[in-house]
Amino acid sequence: MKNQLAGHADRAAAELLSAPLAPVPGSGHIFDVDRRLSTVDMDENRTMRIDGIARHLQDAGVDHLMHIGSLESHPHWIVRRTVIDVLRPIAWPTRLRVRRWCSGISPRWCTMRVRIDSDAGGLVDTEGFWIHMNKATMSPSRLTDDFFDLMATTTDDHRLRWRQWLDAPAPAADGRRYAFRRADTDHFRHITNTAYWHAVHEFAADTPGLTRGPHRYILEYNKPIRFGEPLDIHAVDTPDALTLWFTVDQETRAIAQLRPLEDD
Repeated sequence: MKNQLAGHADRAAAELLSAPLAPVPGSGHIFDVDRRLSTVDMDENRTMRIDGIARHLQDAGVDHLMHIGSLESHPHWIVRRTVIDVLRPIAWPTRLRVRRWCSGISPRWCTMRVRIDSDAGGLVDTEGFWIHMNKATMSPSRLTDDFFDLMATTTDDHRLRWRQWLDAPAPAADGRRYAFRRADTDHFRHITNTAYWHAVHEFAADTPGLTRGPHRYILEYNKPIRFGEPLDIHAVDTPDALTLWFTVDQETRAIAQLRPLEDD
């Protein structure tokens, strides 16, 4: 019986890791803007880097809050998980259409979908699990009723719960020392979430087989990293996935994974 339960849990976890993201809703509140792909966000192949995608997600979040007049009432958020599906690479030069909407919500957090289409045919789908924070107490803070009601127009999931997708322990072998910059620090005095993607890009560049077709990046943040902490990154590369553990003094602070997606 224990083996059967373990097998079921493994299958359920695998389904989470590869399940498609929610489609664009046919109605409800969707933030919709056009942007330009900057040269600072492209790699040596003139395609949009993963950290460039993360920056667009961050900017879209702030612009969305400004658009609906909620920046003052909901200024502080932390991301618990980001999923990025590169379905068709976005190549420079191009214009981008960025759409952002809610795919699940509870009184103190929500999942926000962002779809990035390029006028040259590129497509990136993403979802972030965002927690609304009280900066003074560094604890989750309740959303206003108006904000909740607006975000809820694009989802029937109004009791969103957190479930970790990546929880394997870090390998016992030594990792590779990696240093964040002081410039990577955010207003919480943590390393900003987009900076983690610089490291993911560095390691993913050595696994071209995983990114040859549609592929998914997952990054879960367990505990903040501060500038100057001794960070090691442990990598395990298999034919099915690249997994990275961000550890400080053997404590896992974040886990990232890159895996191929089925080509529809």
